Amino acid sequence: MISAEESLGVVGRIRERIGVLFELLKFRLASLIAFSGAMGYCLGAKEVETGKLVLFVIASIAVTGAANIINQILEKDFDKLMKRTANRPLPSGRITVDQAIIWAAFLGVMSMAIFVLVFNLSTGLISLLSLVLYGFVYTPLKRVGPIAVFVGAFPGAFPPMIGWVAATNHFGLEPGILFAIQFFWQFPHFWAIAWVLDEDYKRAGFKLLPANGLKDVNTTLQIMIYTVFLLPIGWLPYELGMTGINSAFVATVFGVLFLAQTFHLMRTCTDKTAKQLMFGSFIYLPIVQIAFLLDKL
Repeated sequence: MISAEESLGVVGRIRERIGVLFELLKFRLASLIAFSGAMGYCLGAKEVETGKLVLFVIASIAVTGAANIINQILEKDFDKLMKRTANRPLPSGRITVDQAIIWAAFLGVMSMAIFVLVFNLSTGLISLLSLVLYGFVYTPLKRVGPIAVFVGAFPGAFPPMIGWVAATNHFGLEPGILFAIQFFWQFPHFWAIAWVLDEDYKRAGFKLLPANGLKDVNTTLQIMIYTVFLLPIGWLPYELGMTGINSAFVATVFGVLFLAQTFHLMRTCTDKTAKQLMFGSFIYLPIVQIAFLLDKL
C-alpha cells in the first residue's frame, strides 16, 4: 500500500506538473486574448449559446497557448539571457522540449477540432494562420528588427475577427473593423512594453523599437501615429450599425486619453512614462470592447 506521505508526494508532483503546463501556455495572457475573441463572437451572434461560447473560449485559450509554447521553444536559449524570462519552464529545465512539443501539439489539434467541428472551417483556418504567423514568422523576426511587431500585429488582431466569423461564418466590414481596432492598438501597446524592457530585450538580441531603435522622439512619433488611427476607427462599429452611439463616445474618450499618453511620452521620453502608456493600453482595449458589447445588448 502507498502511505499517506507518499500519496501527498504524488499529488504534489501532479499539481506541480499541471502548474508548469499552465505556466507554459501563459494562461492569463491566453485568457485575455480569448476574452477579445469572445467579445467578437458575442457581437456577431444573433443569439449567444452558452455552451458554444464556452467551447469557443476553450479553443481560443488552447490555440493561443500552442502559439505561446512554440514561441518559447524557439526562444529557449534566448530566454536564458533575460532576467524576465530566465525562470520560464523551458530555460529553467522544469520541462523538456519534447514534452513542450507534445503539449503544444495537443492544444493545437484540440483547438482546431473545436473550431472546425463546432463552428466552421473558416474559423479553423484563420486560427491556424494565426498560430503559424505568431509561432513561426513573428518569433524569428524579433531578432531581425521592428518588422516583427508589424507581422505580430496580424495574429494579435485576429481574435475578435475569429470570434465574429465563428458566430456568423461570414467575412465583411464588421469583422474587418474589429480586426483594425486591435491591429492599430498593438503598436503603442507593444512598443511601450519594448521601451520598458529594452535593456532586457537587447541581452537576447531582440530589436523591436521602431525608427532608429532608440528611446527617443522618433520612436514616440511612430507610437503616436498608430494611436491616432484608433480615433476614427472607434466610430466605425456605430456607423455600421454594430453598436450604438454610447460606445462610440466611450471609444473616443478613451482614445483621446490614450493619445494624450503618447504625447506625454514624446515630451518626456522616460521609462516611467512608457510604463504608464503600457498600463494605459491594458485599460483602453477591454474598456472599449466591453462598451461595444454592452451597447449591442
